[in-house]
Amino acid sequence: MEKLYVGVIGAGHLGSKHVKTYSNLKSVNLVGVCDTSEDRGRKIARKYHVAFYTDYRDLFDKVQAVSIAVPTFLHYKIARDCLANGIHILIEKPITRTLEEADKLLEIAKKKNLIIQVGHIERFNSAVRAVEPYIKKPRFIECHRLGPFVERAADIGVVLDLMIHDIDIILGLIKSHVEEIEAVGVKIVSEHEDTANVRIAFANKAICDLTASRVTKKSTRTIKISQEDSYIHLNYLTQSAVLYKRKNHRLKKKRIKIKKGEPLKKELESFARCVLDDKKPIVSGEEAREALSVAIDITKQIKAKLNE
Repeated sequence: MEKLYVGVIGAGHLGSKHVKTYSNLKSVNLVGVCDTSEDRGRKIARKYHVAFYTDYRDLFDKVQAVSIAVPTFLHYKIARDCLANGIHILIEKPITRTLEEADKLLEIAKKKNLIIQVGHIERFNSAVRAVEPYIKKPRFIECHRLGPFVERAADIGVVLDLMIHDIDIILGLIKSHVEEIEAVGVKIVSEHEDTANVRIAFANKAICDLTASRVTKKSTRTIKISQEDSYIHLNYLTQSAVLYKRKNHRLKKKRIKIKKGEPLKKELESFARCVLDDKKPIVSGEEAREALSVAIDITKQIKAKLNE
């Protein structure tokens, strides 16, 4: 069986999960892990019996692909260097800080025929995949993504940290151009918005209402999809979904059967197969760029209101 030689850049909270998951994939040969913190990086490397590097460039002649799990402000530089050296990348969301940076990465990848996959992990949630056959033409979608504050995400606001997951999902569901955005956010514990609400109107008249917060004790991850003859309630955390479908002027409840799985495992398996089989990833760089574009528009509107 052909194996993909992979490295992980960043051994923090997310990076360590990538290392653990790759180490158990049959389609992958995990070569090494890189981190600027030698203590943290060596600890992870020893645990999974792989090489450790403090400079990610030392991986270039040893791998075919990498996961990039570093703070957002480092995404562009590291991704650019990897692509320039012929390495496929899976980069955690958001793809970059700016659209200009994202466009440059997409340009390099296209020229070199390389894959960029972005870590919008909810696309690999078993519940999301299970409800897809029931979704026809959504008219109103509500998303709630709430949880406690984590210091590792303090360099960006809650829109780019959490809400961008739901932005990516709704863009895939609505398949129409964004026509209007009305957003509000509040700074509470960081220098960026920590809670935000946005209403997005699409050209096809669909409406989405998204709420994200990183200052609540209890974690909530839900999406509610209303369409002409049915209503779907999905819980990302429990990987469960319920369909309420109209029948004889009444709503009939149906619990959708879902075979639960580990989203990160599915995501990394998919990345490896896409590289080995030269296929387009489920979450391509282009799609991640579109989600980033909407997220930036929301963030700009929030910042303008905060500075009034």
